[in-house]
Amino acid sequence: MIEFAVHGRTALLTINRPEARNAVDREVAEGLESAIDRLEADDELWSGVLTGAGSSFSAGADLKLFASGDDKYMFTERGNFAGIVTRERTKPLIAAVDGPALAGGCEIALACDLIVASPAARFGLPEVKRSLVAAAGGLARLPRVLPPQVAARLMLTGDSMDGEQAHALGMVAELCPTGRAVEAALALADRINANAPLAVRATLRILRARADQTFDETFAEGRRAMRELSATEDYREGPRAFVEKRPPRWQGR
Repeated sequence: MIEFAVHGRTALLTINRPEARNAVDREVAEGLESAIDRLEADDELWSGVLTGAGSSFSAGADLKLFASGDDKYMFTERGNFAGIVTRERTKPLIAAVDGPALAGGCEIALACDLIVASPAARFGLPEVKRSLVAAAGGLARLPRVLPPQVAARLMLTGDSMDGEQAHALGMVAELCPTGRAVEAALALADRINANAPLAVRATLRILRARADQTFDETFAEGRRAMRELSATEDYREGPRAFVEKRPPRWQGR
């Protein structure tokens, strides 16, 4: 259910269940967690892109499992819902959204570090329409990427918004033409991969922790990261490449 392809330094992860609008079942959840394990373990891969096959990113939880009482199979021990929403990761992961990302599908996109979307994308947390709540991170993450009143309106009404609106409000990092979300996300990943991978991962770690920290705590984390990087080969390679007027040759160590 999860396809794994390599594009240079980037892993492309595709939820391949289009007949069910890429809804999450046991195979999707376990497959996505395994795909992230593979990305994290491969030193030659520095970033990932996550997308959905067909016309949807993901419809979220498979409601047939809810109805049958088998909803526990949509969760994994480390990643929780879909094997991703609480999964600890070190490498940047970009959601490429070219269709609906609703309910748990929106929460999967929010669990990624960046979102690239087209005008055909739709984001929303319609759980209240089914007497559910967005318990897979949506309640916590959506108000952090949208103005509070907008996030509250979406969560309380179950309304959705398109990719253009999400981009204008800051939820989407880059807006691309319809049908080109994966292409645009891979291009963004290439721009990230052009940088020193250990510095990118340190920056990502601090960005994730920032929401729960004071300014002084985040400042101290930045200084600590600099001390750690100063012991690496890439730390010396960056200035050397600048002085020698050549592209840096990052080693990831």
